[in-house]
Amino acid sequence: MTDGGRRPDRVGVDRSEGFGERLLGVLLDRAHEMPPELIAPLVAEEVARVGGRDVSILLQDYEQVLLVPLPGRRLKVGGPEPVEDSPAGEAFLSRRTVEVPKDGSVRMYLPLLDGSDQIGVMAVTLDRVDDDDRRLLRRLGGLVADMIVTKDAYTDQFFQARRSAPMSVAAEIQWSLLPPLSMTIPQVEVAGILEPAYDVAGDSFDYALNGDVLHMAMIDAMGHGLDAATMATVAIGAYRHTRRAHTDLSQVYAFMDRAINEQFGPDHFVTAQMMILDITTGRLQWVNAGHPAPFLIRDRAVVDRLESPTTLPVGFGGEEPSVSERTLRPGDRLLCFTDGLIEEHHTGGEQFGEEQLIEWTNRILRERTEVRAVVRALSHALKHERGGTTTDDATIFLVEWRGGDADHLTTLD
Repeated sequence: MTDGGRRPDRVGVDRSEGFGERLLGVLLDRAHEMPPELIAPLVAEEVARVGGRDVSILLQDYEQVLLVPLPGRRLKVGGPEPVEDSPAGEAFLSRRTVEVPKDGSVRMYLPLLDGSDQIGVMAVTLDRVDDDDRRLLRRLGGLVADMIVTKDAYTDQFFQARRSAPMSVAAEIQWSLLPPLSMTIPQVEVAGILEPAYDVAGDSFDYALNGDVLHMAMIDAMGHGLDAATMATVAIGAYRHTRRAHTDLSQVYAFMDRAINEQFGPDHFVTAQMMILDITTGRLQWVNAGHPAPFLIRDRAVVDRLESPTTLPVGFGGEEPSVSERTLRPGDRLLCFTDGLIEEHHTGGEQFGEEQLIEWTNRILRERTEVRAVVRALSHALKHERGGTTTDDATIFLVEWRGGDADHLTTLD
């Protein structure tokens, strides 16, 4: 190393930590008033300062099948990369940097993590790579993800890039309701997926981590199209309203029930699963309103269903529900799903059913471990098993409780 921390073996390229911090600061400062469509070209311009070239920014498509490149000046814009069986897909699924030597250089694929939600991958080519490069590019990837998510609210560019087919109005509504598709902290991880991605209507899920408590809900509004999407919007809105008012699950159910009944009448309903998980103790509470019972997964296999007393679907004016309770073990997972997953019929006419869902879940669990990868693989395998068609919404939501101290500030001491 020379004075100032420069590496002398690369003439004209400074990748010291001090320079890296300045580069990230410059990028952040310039991005504040930058139009959304110029974010990716700006990143490519700044990466060139550390000797990087052929920069691509790839976003996950709605079906979670492809990683599609953002267009823009100074960017390498090729075809979409498959999530399965590609270096970009490996980085995306594993949340780890993948390095591929090529023609005397190294092609790096860096996961774009907004917090713990994986939005895509950044690819860049360098002549050589060392730990300084890896550290700088990892931080740059995090900043790029944050900028894309921040600018996403001001443009349609990122939405359009992620689409490979026209989207129905009902699906537009449903996607606008969703939280990030995944979240990871040391104590818990969640991930969800919706099918059909471009025509989903009545299915939705929601979650929020408030202190030591993870709130979760999955809903399935009756019917199809805009009617179902409108009903789902009211149900999720009512759920969030009561959750944010710190009410218990029985009151959450009662408020949602009144909202659906008053807005749509007594002949409309929403099935729902509302859950609360204490991430420090593993104490789980839930109310099931006419929804399929979640599966309990332990040691990479389905071991039980979370059965509970019968409660009428939301909107039918049911009595105050009984709140069920169970204590999870570290490593336990809960698989929530809508009835479209089990009531779909094979080409020959046979209904798919819960037993086949369990078989497929166990099969996927033997091949995959990471929560997001399990959800994605299971949804795609089931769709393939049904001949690639889905006549009803089919949604999966998976949560894993790991246990441990939830005071993240202790890691800073």
